[in-house]
Amino acid sequence: MTNYIYDSRGNAVGFWKGKYIYELNGNPVGQLNGNHAHKLTGAYVGELYKDMIVDMHLGNFGNIGHPGNPGNPGHPGNPGNRGAVNYGYSDVFIDLLS
Repeated sequence: MTNYIYDSRGNAVGFWKGKYIYELNGNPVGQLNGNHAHKLTGAYVGELYKDMIVDMHLGNFGNIGHPGNPGNPGHPGNPGNRGAVNYGYSDVFIDLLS
């Protein structure tokens, strides 16, 4: 089963599998440590919350290190738009890409 990640407009922007976060094309861009989302390099970005990567203003959980490249699992397909949602937190998925 694919666990999609959405932006605040409801568009699927990525997915997570195991402890890794990927763009929709399968390019690895991040890692999960519990609900804490980190760049693939290890820097903290935000939290996985209701299928979004958001800034919950919890502070900085530091750098967990680079785990190596998990490879590309392939394109899981696009589930389409789930509808815009606002949980009161900023969408920070884009920060995984920089």
